[in-house]
Amino acid sequence: MDNSRIFKMSFASVYPHYITKAIKKGRTKAEVDTIIYWLTGFNDQSLQQIIDNKTDFETFFAEAPEINPNVSKINCW
Repeated sequence: MDNSRIFKMSFASVYPHYITKAIKKGRTKAEVDTIIYWLTGFNDQSLQQIIDNKTDFETFFAEAPEINPNVSKINCW
């Protein structure tokens, strides 16, 4: 699978859609943020910088402070 198109998208362009989907499912922005922090090691301030800078997904993951070692246990399907 060619992920180059996804990696070039800015995190800021997708983040509001994560929030909208979570709210539709009865969840909150805070819960979405908690998952992102768990997954990447970012915090409130660093996530806001990612959003403000319109950082792409490739850089988002490449510069994540600490990808959670349990990420492989996430079942997306």
